[in-house]
Amino acid sequence: MADAEMTDAATIGPQPRVLYYVQHLLGIGHLARASHIVQALAENDFEVTLVTGGMPVAGFPADGIDHVALPPIAVGDGGFSQLVDADGDPVDDAFKARRRDLLLATYREKRPDIVILEAFPFGRRQVRFELLPLIEAIEATRPRPLLLTSLRDILQERAKPGRDEETVDLVHRYFDRVLVHGDPTFVRLEDTFPLARSIVDQVVYTGLVTGRPPAAPAESFDIVVSAGGGAVGAGLIRAALEASAQRTDLGRWCIIAGPNLPQPDFERLAAQAPDHVELVRFRTDFRSLLTTARLSISQAGYNTVCDIQQAGCRSVLVPFASGGETEQTARAERLDRMGLAVVLPEDGLSGDTMVSAINRALDLAALPDVPVLQLDGANRTAELLRDLLNKRPASQL
Repeated sequence: MADAEMTDAATIGPQPRVLYYVQHLLGIGHLARASHIVQALAENDFEVTLVTGGMPVAGFPADGIDHVALPPIAVGDGGFSQLVDADGDPVDDAFKARRRDLLLATYREKRPDIVILEAFPFGRRQVRFELLPLIEAIEATRPRPLLLTSLRDILQERAKPGRDEETVDLVHRYFDRVLVHGDPTFVRLEDTFPLARSIVDQVVYTGLVTGRPPAAPAESFDIVVSAGGGAVGAGLIRAALEASAQRTDLGRWCIIAGPNLPQPDFERLAAQAPDHVELVRFRTDFRSLLTTARLSISQAGYNTVCDIQQAGCRSVLVPFASGGETEQTARAERLDRMGLAVVLPEDGLSGDTMVSAINRALDLAALPDVPVLQLDGANRTAELLRDLLNKRPASQL
């Protein structure tokens, strides 16, 4: 671990400085949620720097946000335990050191009043080679900035013994607050993190994070299908194409394959698309399209579900469940029980089963005009941060 350096933070001014770190590895959900939050912070008179460590994604962060991009990493074919660089080569110690040094240099230059680490220490253990040195630097700074972790509402179940205990120890030792970007009436941290009661005094719920309400779309589709980043969405796209061929009566379909779907897969699927289906990799107006769609078909990632709820759109959810993933299934099943979605399990995915799910979703009772879940988590995060700064003892300023 690199030696921590003592640095002096300037007095907190009318625009508190926030350094927000996010590392996306497979999909783009972490990056999208972080981008919504930092945009809300900027609009609420915070001076924000977003530090990202994943592959570049068009449209993130929004224009006008101060952005520092570390040399990008992603997961390799071996899964989350293997990190690769932009060329697909395994990262080595020298690569990690370059990232760590750039992150520490950014921290010293920006002199933040608040540092927010997305997911860590509840997740992103793969990048502790740079986050633990950053925490050391924060601890050595006088006055010390606030340190917070930023979590989605539902966590992945841990398989390895001792990980939860290690997480709790790090939270107790270093973190001022745990920001849970969820609605506690929908799901609470203790539902997916067994040791939540031991950190209950540090947990704050913000509500779910969505972007600003979108403008009306320039064009409309009856069915909008999305596969998130697309790295694991080929089966969903294939089933949707088969379903679209059976239900031509439903009107126009827009199928968004995602930027990370391998090009050969995208080309094969594009060759199967009927005339009433538009198959694309990415739509910057995805959230707008949901506002006029009859139905959304998607995985059950955090951001997509938030966008669907904000739009008030009926939905079929196909939760990603491969490799022991549990988060999306837990979210989708809760929404199904509330009558807000229809769940189609990934292991039963086909054109026929998707048509059946579509029929059930279209037969759901009318959705409420007012969102059932708290969806203003981005602005609420800004309020909470300012409140934390205002309540700091004078000795820490």
